Amino acid sequence: MKRPLLVALLVSTAFGTGAAPWSDQGQDAVMETLIDKFNQGNYSTKGADSCLMCHKKNDKVMALFDGVHGTTSGNSPMAGLQCEACHGPQGKHNRGGKEPMIDFGPDAMASAEAQNSVCLSCHEDAERQSWHASTHNLEEVACASCHQVHVANDPILEKTAQNGVCTQCHTEQKMQMHQRSSHPMKWDEMQCSDCHNPHGSQTDADLNRISLNDTCYSCHADKRGPKLWEHEPVIDDCSNCHTPHGSMNDNLLKARAPLLCQQCHSGNVHASRPYGAEGDSAFTASGSCLNCHTQVHGSNHPQGKALQR
Repeated sequence: MKRPLLVALLVSTAFGTGAAPWSDQGQDAVMETLIDKFNQGNYSTKGADSCLMCHKKNDKVMALFDGVHGTTSGNSPMAGLQCEACHGPQGKHNRGGKEPMIDFGPDAMASAEAQNSVCLSCHEDAERQSWHASTHNLEEVACASCHQVHVANDPILEKTAQNGVCTQCHTEQKMQMHQRSSHPMKWDEMQCSDCHNPHGSQTDADLNRISLNDTCYSCHADKRGPKLWEHEPVIDDCSNCHTPHGSMNDNLLKARAPLLCQQCHSGNVHASRPYGAEGDSAFTASGSCLNCHTQVHGSNHPQGKALQR
């Protein structure tokens, strides 16, 4: 564990209220004790055995040994400082449990930044290189808010459970996923991480690819240009017409045709007004504008200037 990083964060961050047995000591006293413990490095000589003397009857604690963090091989915490690799030096905590330790989860006294510094002391790789600029970090979301360590399998790493974890917070997207037209996320045939990197990226919305369009093209390769005749909204941004998480309109469209088309084609010409006999307008029948302009994503036909072929 990289102790200096954690010590610096403990000095610079405040602690919130929680249900820890040492919460009655007050925030200043807790922080002072933790900093002192890390500076002195008062780790137990018996490792996890010291912790299990009190915690072995706790099913959640013992579940650690069912997962990767509980193995004694490789870079696992149990192969080094064991429980103290994450929760900090024991110090005098085993003498009644009143001396504070680093805790995790929604009721933790430690701030999200302090909690995350523990995780990042091991989990530093290319996938997390943009974490500090990520939406989750800026919103002070703790790793433990999404990940579970004391389990055999972390739910968010399971394809059939990941979307359920994400939508516990992203409730608007959960509602959109169940609208008339959506990606197959409600059946767990597609995961949030197929498009987003929850640990941050160099793009808006923490997308996996360099741009929104490139993210879409990773599945919708047939829409990728260049085309002989291109449709400007398409090459600009897919979200000009589509909403990615779900829509009441066909094909994830933000509005139905011709209303969607007329957001751009609003001049006093054919595209902005119905034509033909009353009740027989191409605007009110079937696909509206798409009855004629079928190649809205671009055309390679020599005569496809109007995106009709």
